[in-house]
Amino acid sequence: MVEAAVVSGVAAVSAFGRGTRPLLSATLAATPVFRRVERFDVSRRRVSVAATLPGQPDLLEELVGVVDQACGEAGLDERARETCPLLLAVHGDPTLARADVDDRPAHSAQSLADRVVARTGLSDKLGLDGRLASPPTRVYTSACVAASTAVADAATLVALGRADRVVVAAGYLVESDQFALFDAGRALATDGSVRPFSAGRTGLLLGDGVAAVVISSAAAAARRDAPVLARVAGWSRTGDAYHVCQPRPDGAGLARAIGTALRRAGVRADEVGYVNAHGSGTPFSDAAEAAALHLALGSHADRVPVSSTKSVHGQALEASGLLEFIVTVLAMREGCLPVNAGYLEPDPECRLDIIAGEPREASPRYALSLNAAFGGANTALLVGAA
Repeated sequence: MVEAAVVSGVAAVSAFGRGTRPLLSATLAATPVFRRVERFDVSRRRVSVAATLPGQPDLLEELVGVVDQACGEAGLDERARETCPLLLAVHGDPTLARADVDDRPAHSAQSLADRVVARTGLSDKLGLDGRLASPPTRVYTSACVAASTAVADAATLVALGRADRVVVAAGYLVESDQFALFDAGRALATDGSVRPFSAGRTGLLLGDGVAAVVISSAAAAARRDAPVLARVAGWSRTGDAYHVCQPRPDGAGLARAIGTALRRAGVRADEVGYVNAHGSGTPFSDAAEAAALHLALGSHADRVPVSSTKSVHGQALEASGLLEFIVTVLAMREGCLPVNAGYLEPDPECRLDIIAGEPREASPRYALSLNAAFGGANTALLVGAA
């Protein structure tokens, strides 16, 4: 028997503050918060801005906070958490490369996950087939598809009856090493704005993001009288193996992911009412994604509303997919679709119905949340209205 996977709790931290309401409000109002980075020295950098929280936030503390909040919203008490596994998407500890060899295990992503589990009371054992598995949590470090892959795996565990509920969490706080790499690679926007799918776009900008969701079976949510915010109706992932950095220009890999997610849910292309695109704001990536949408959705690609909320909250690497998934869920419930901020004018390589200027009132039954990563990895999550 295949169980329906539902979203029953969400929490987020972004450059707009702690909570999902500031994040959703900013994406609907198209108000980015890219500003000069203060938490490390950017005086020698070509670009000096990102979407960051003030001060020096601690990743562990922020992860514990969002997991606690999402579990609370889903009605998971202390006892329920003991049987709830954690799937964590993180970039990793930026101090790892500088740590002494003997001290490096304490700076691993797995060590961070173990500390989150210890602080939040989640299960320390993940049973995938009725037996206890090791390691006790799953950690995803696969760049921009890490969090969306974790959501897909959580939905799979629930759908196959291998877990009643799973917590998916993700976190990235802008730090000096990745900032320097993206700046040296000339990937960062030189005009201080992210302009997905727009003519004149110059690149991406990094942003803080920490988030958590509870994915439950519909039956488990009903037993606990937990809220059902949305359904994870379909999911898929593919790999292009086209180039280490550049996307496949025809978008074939991402198109396959979209098509498989739709088929898994039994949903037609013309039933998709919104696409929260990967939309990094880089010339090649946006054009490839537009091509993928046309391959997967056919003529409907000209009509379906599209926006990339990275234009507001920035690229949070491993956490971006979960931030965007949460925004998609909340926007569908709000009946209002987020704006593609920074849009200047159409790019003939990106023939899409871009939501520009003002948010668009709509209550779609289905929406896609798309992500792509270096190495040709692609994910598609199909969100169904509750």
